[in-house]
Amino acid sequence: MVEYNGILIVAFFSALLVGTFLFLTSVLGPKRPNPAKDAPFECGEKPFSFPRRSPVHFYLIAMLFIIFDVELAFLFPWAVLFKKLGFAGLIKMAVFVFFLLIGYLYALKKGAINPE
Repeated sequence: MVEYNGILIVAFFSALLVGTFLFLTSVLGPKRPNPAKDAPFECGEKPFSFPRRSPVHFYLIAMLFIIFDVELAFLFPWAVLFKKLGFAGLIKMAVFVFFLLIGYLYALKKGAINPE
């Protein structure tokens, strides 16, 4: 645990510095609210209309992308150690890819992904 003392000291002083800056900003900073500051701002122009909500389909696609992207990131270490892992590693990765494929087919069947 002794080797972590330096990291803990730096983390402590960093948190102390951030806390000090936040406190000083809230105490010393000017507070002059006005309607111009509170108005929505969009590229130097007033917005035409209020933003509408994005459809749920967009969030579903984003979540599926993140899930499959993170899972597929496991393929790189396996490819690096492919010869060292041997046939057992190949079988384990085949099972992993099989379950990944099942998840993809499930999302496809439920209509979450429209291949067009």
